[in-house]
Amino acid sequence: MRIFFTGGSGKAGHHVAPYLASQGHQVTNADLTPLGHPDVTDLQVDLTDAGQVYSAMAGMPTMADLDAPAREASQGSAYDAVVHFAAIPRILLAPDATTFASNILGQYHVLEAATRLGIRKVVFASSETTYGVCFGQGERKPLYVPVDENHPVVPEDSYAMSKVAGEVVARSFHARTGADIYGLRINNVIEPHEYAEMFPPFLADPSLRRRNLFAYIDTRDLGQMTLRALETDGLGFEIFNVANADMSVAATTTEIIDTFYDGVEVRREMGRDETFYSIDKARNLLGYDPQHSWRDELDDPRGEA
Repeated sequence: MRIFFTGGSGKAGHHVAPYLASQGHQVTNADLTPLGHPDVTDLQVDLTDAGQVYSAMAGMPTMADLDAPAREASQGSAYDAVVHFAAIPRILLAPDATTFASNILGQYHVLEAATRLGIRKVVFASSETTYGVCFGQGERKPLYVPVDENHPVVPEDSYAMSKVAGEVVARSFHARTGADIYGLRINNVIEPHEYAEMFPPFLADPSLRRRNLFAYIDTRDLGQMTLRALETDGLGFEIFNVANADMSVAATTTEIIDTFYDGVEVRREMGRDETFYSIDKARNLLGYDPQHSWRDELDDPRGEA
């Protein structure tokens, strides 16, 4: 595929964009900051500017296309798919109004350009924060566990609001065009080197991970999930939780329920280390099969397998 990838220079994108390129796809990174990866084409684009987004997506993907037959405007975009990861990635990086406006404008401009240019597959980054736990003021608990995609989304912060609004925009563009548009509610993104740097305190004190529902997503498995979404056609509009199969803490699911989720409905029996951020839908519809764990890099401090 030829993939128009926004935000390929961000924390998640700078792993996922090269991964997609390594799988044989041509990837153009549309970002304000270049990625500088030899297998990815960089294109400076301000996603809050509708004209820039449309022009970039309608343009020539690579220098090699100079030798290809000229495309006519009626042929639409040369790209086969869009992956939209670009965003202000959390609260407290910019004023709240700026975070919301930037993220939702980018979402709208990307989806409008893609669908008007005839691109039939868009995969976009939503967030775990939509469930209202991560950046909620004070103590927040899910209504039930494991948290699946049907759990209510009632966030209080500007970032999560922008992600919920972005899902509504995406659903509307699917209704208008029939394109396949899949949203990934991505959990806390972890790079491989961060296991040794960040996880020892999490293993010692699971309360540090309550706002993330004790979950995480390894960038390598996020790459796999993105590829599965690109390769799976015909689902229409869908939202998927994205996490690793286990928790980011050494405590068991039973211990987490007893300590942190007293009174919260437990909807089914769970595995000993199973994530509370349900990935059943991604497994069933996309064939997602996460391969990585902090246990590959660190010893379980409790000495248990």
